[in-house]
Amino acid sequence: MKCAENRQVGVDELKQSKRISQILIIVILCVLILYLGLYIGDVRIKDTSYQQTQLSSFLMSRAKRTCLPGLSYSAEDGGTSFRRWVAESAMDIIPLGAYVEEQLPVDTEIEDRETYEMILAKQANDENAVDADGNLIGEEPETKPVQASPAAIDTSLEKLKDFEYLTSHFYTIDSSTSIDAAQLDAEKLLNKNMKLDTSKEGPKVLIYHTHSQEAFQDSREGETSDTIMGMGAYLTKLLNETYGISTIHHEGVYDLINGKSDRSKAYQLAEPQIQKILKENPSIEVVIDLHRDGVANTTHLVTEIDGKPTAQIMFFNGLSRTKANGNIAYLSNPYIEDNLAFSLQMQIAAAKAWPGFTRHIYLKSYRYNMHLMPKALLIEAGAQTNTVEEMKNAMVLLADTLDRVLMP
Repeated sequence: MKCAENRQVGVDELKQSKRISQILIIVILCVLILYLGLYIGDVRIKDTSYQQTQLSSFLMSRAKRTCLPGLSYSAEDGGTSFRRWVAESAMDIIPLGAYVEEQLPVDTEIEDRETYEMILAKQANDENAVDADGNLIGEEPETKPVQASPAAIDTSLEKLKDFEYLTSHFYTIDSSTSIDAAQLDAEKLLNKNMKLDTSKEGPKVLIYHTHSQEAFQDSREGETSDTIMGMGAYLTKLLNETYGISTIHHEGVYDLINGKSDRSKAYQLAEPQIQKILKENPSIEVVIDLHRDGVANTTHLVTEIDGKPTAQIMFFNGLSRTKANGNIAYLSNPYIEDNLAFSLQMQIAAAKAWPGFTRHIYLKSYRYNMHLMPKALLIEAGAQTNTVEEMKNAMVLLADTLDRVLMP
């Protein structure tokens, strides 16, 4: 995660507030023009009275001099009536018509396109920059010994109800966002029912990858099975064959544009495709976006569990909230509480069974498509310094943890 991005959030939010104010001014002016146009009536400018002509000329010149330089009307516009022209001009400026026709995404309706695209790019590039081989740019890998599992941590409800204990032992809260004891009520989150409805037929879990090109220390070139996509396939196999949890693995690629790595629109591109899959498979209750983290090449996220070197994993939650400006309305998520409950239940189940397997849950300010389902997980499994073997060992424990939390 980049500190520079965190410091920039406040500046970005201030800019967007200014832009929204400008849009409101434009909307008010358009409504005024529309009202006056309808009042004057369906007549051409050249046929109006002197007062109407003067009023129309004043409004047009004022609009051109302020924020609507593209707004103009000519009496030679092929017989277009003044009322119709005003309505068409207003609709061009106020994106209501496009909204009704679903030509623009709903989330961007209250935010200008430039700022929205910038937010999406920041969201998509949270991980450190790595090259095509999955190595952190500018650093040489360094081998470190496998660390033994730490002692078990106290996961009693009495301890977890202490907000300071909970956040210090189970969470990392990014400096760009904030959370309080009311939002992170361990008793409430742990009591939420995350069990699958096994009374209905059909797939229950969907696994996909916003970032599909992530590889590992000893990945073979061209071998998809050695990448994060391969880990998703292996996790799918484990859930289907070992635990009987019907799972779909979506192999869509969203971080390659014209054959080149580009994550700037990965979440934006993935969302409609995942929505389509969910619509076609209404039995799905769990959506997992499986990633591989990017860390310094001197960092090795590995622990020894049951005598096997195992990559550590991290659950990641987006809060759609910045510390400076509060909730991000255009990245709304009605399932934040459910998302938090799911990741905390997974974290506690793993901590009880395999201390040291999971890193702290990471809380950050954006959304990361976690609004797609109440039981949504974004998982950072290992990093570019892990081996394929370490990753596969991690998938075995991740599948087991999912079974513990999801199955009745």
